[in-house]
Amino acid sequence: MLRLLTLCVLLVFGATALAADMPEFALTIRNQMFEPAQLTVPANTKFKLLVKNADSTPSEFESTDMNREKIVLPNSTINVYIGPLDKGSYKFFDDFHQDTGKGVLIAE
Repeated sequence: MLRLLTLCVLLVFGATALAADMPEFALTIRNQMFEPAQLTVPANTKFKLLVKNADSTPSEFESTDMNREKIVLPNSTINVYIGPLDKGSYKFFDDFHQDTGKGVLIAE
């Protein structure tokens, strides 16, 4: 029983340590547009993308290239875990504001 408890504790704290070491990048949605519209990230590395919606209406971070889709409520921030990505460019968009909310991640 003690071994199982020890293993569980190690797994929890090990996962926390890995998450703390994960690179973070930020996007802001303002005026229904992503800032920056182009973001460079490391290739072959898992990372956390912080998407902040500074608008008073909901938005959605979506990417068919990265297989991600997440609603961002007004004046809030979400975490999107991505990667590892091969070198290349990956489009994303705001599904609620497709005419203005467009961007691309460049993995180098």
